[in-house]
Amino acid sequence: MAVDHFSAHAAAYAKARPGYPAALYTWLAEQCPAHESAWDCGTGNGQAAHALADHFQRVHATDLSAEQVAQARPHPRIDYRATPAEASGLPDRSCDLITVAQALHWFCDDSFYTEVKRVLKPGGVFAAWTYTLLRGEPELDAVVTDFYTNTVGPWWPPERHWVDLGYRGMPFPCADIPTPEFEIRLEWTLADLLAYLHTWSATQRCIRETGSDPCTALGDRLRDVWPDAETTRTITWPIALRCGRLE
Repeated sequence: MAVDHFSAHAAAYAKARPGYPAALYTWLAEQCPAHESAWDCGTGNGQAAHALADHFQRVHATDLSAEQVAQARPHPRIDYRATPAEASGLPDRSCDLITVAQALHWFCDDSFYTEVKRVLKPGGVFAAWTYTLLRGEPELDAVVTDFYTNTVGPWWPPERHWVDLGYRGMPFPCADIPTPEFEIRLEWTLADLLAYLHTWSATQRCIRETGSDPCTALGDRLRDVWPDAETTRTITWPIALRCGRLE
């Protein structure tokens, strides 16, 4: 069973985490033979579930964290439930698509993959994606990379290494199919960036275990390379997508 790293800061997570490009969901829907039902596992605050509702008649959105689910915006075609990934409660062969957005590294084990194979329809699609470390201007990247690696590096859970690998080599329940390249691209202020970095699981663990917020000193460092905090800058995250079809 996955460990819950995000309930304690669910509201901040909902406000600060970036969404995913619409083209990603359009491509996923095009891979599916039918569009009756989708399951978004590890839904968090429902970002992916809302986008899937534009393409599927019904979306089942589950997450281990009841606090995360409580932050989700209601939608007439989405039903939210707090439940472990390996125990969805969905009927056998009921979903055309199963997605896991920025969460598979927490529960990529046999118990979840058994559930995927039980719930997915024959010919249905399973897709999981993660975004890797953000990119901006070189001076900004250097500060963020140092924070990621050295400041909060010791507090990353071991599962994070799958994100660093872009999910390459991760156990997967079906044969991969080729996927396009996608990225998240946003115009952010310095405050937006700091709010996002504050939601990292390693940042929150560092705060809990040391009693000190590393983002305070980080903010001072970032202001040296971002002196006008009110201006926006382009921030991108490459998306690593794995997708397969159940035969």
